[in-house]
Amino acid sequence: MEKNENLKITFGIIVLNGEPFTRYCLRSIYPFAYEIIVVEGGHEDTKSVCTPDGHSIDGTLDTLYKFKNEEDVENKLTIITHEGFWPKKDELGHDRTPQSRAYAERATGDYLWQIDIDEFYLRSDMIKIIKMLKEDSSIRSVSFKQKSFWGDINYISDGCYLRRNEGGWHRIFKWAQNYKYLTHEPPTIIDENGIDLRSQRWITGEMMSEHNIYMYHYSLLFPSQVEQKTKVYKEEKPEYCDKIIDWATNNYYTISNPYRVHNIYIYPSWFIRYKGEHPHEIINMMEDIKRGNIDVTLRQTEDVEAILSKWWYSLGIAGYKVQDFIVWNFIRFKHKFAWIKRLFKKRHYQIGHGK
Repeated sequence: MEKNENLKITFGIIVLNGEPFTRYCLRSIYPFAYEIIVVEGGHEDTKSVCTPDGHSIDGTLDTLYKFKNEEDVENKLTIITHEGFWPKKDELGHDRTPQSRAYAERATGDYLWQIDIDEFYLRSDMIKIIKMLKEDSSIRSVSFKQKSFWGDINYISDGCYLRRNEGGWHRIFKWAQNYKYLTHEPPTIIDENGIDLRSQRWITGEMMSEHNIYMYHYSLLFPSQVEQKTKVYKEEKPEYCDKIIDWATNNYYTISNPYRVHNIYIYPSWFIRYKGEHPHEIINMMEDIKRGNIDVTLRQTEDVEAILSKWWYSLGIAGYKVQDFIVWNFIRFKHKFAWIKRLFKKRHYQIGHGK
């Protein structure tokens, strides 16, 4: 197993209206970064939450430049903007790929770590991840399962969609100048021969979760986040998110169905009380909000507490878990059976033709 002692990591971030997370996200990754490349601004379907020239309306760009001037002592941060709105799609029709390529094309590290502005990792986990990459240079990609926080850092939204994604959310990729960032959805990088890095040595989210290493995703923490995300998703993906504003009205701002709390609303989801550790910069951010240093409206959580106290709620969760286990394993068995059947037919054809 070949080692790579002098590991350089490029962090790539797309951000639009990233407050209040921006400075805390940058601080969390700064000690581990060789370079940080932030692409700011929205694409053509984000006009409802952008300035007329395509920038954040919440001061994100000012925060980036403030961090650059005051905290970027090692000159790691590069800020990329665009005149007007970024293109929404690439030549293959994939959303946000032009923005991701904007940081990938400038990356000079050995690994490219894609990260959302409201996505964090425990410092101890980042140390373990980097140690793993240093000790095994054959690793081509790493994915993570996520802890999805909802309304407060004391609650997680869990559900069928999150549980089924065993491969996880693709985040870390081996990088070289002749590699190409192919698509943003899902994040896909190909090598100089056009081969998807995940078809090589891929550490899946399921593998990382076995070591209790997760992505900590605070994407449903504040009402302002949800308001902006739902507006963008409805415009960006009308075929999948046509009812997402209704979901936010009925199952985020108020809770009409406590088994549809995650924004991937076509699947059952539910609350779990979280008593574990948080990344240090998230704790700092929440303390700054409570001190009044940051003006953010918090979601009140009396309704969540009331739901979690109901005797029937945990029974409903158990029922959905059993149901999803049966359905998901049936789907997997069906796919496996179809693969075996195709293999049998191919083998039968070869034998019948003397091959």
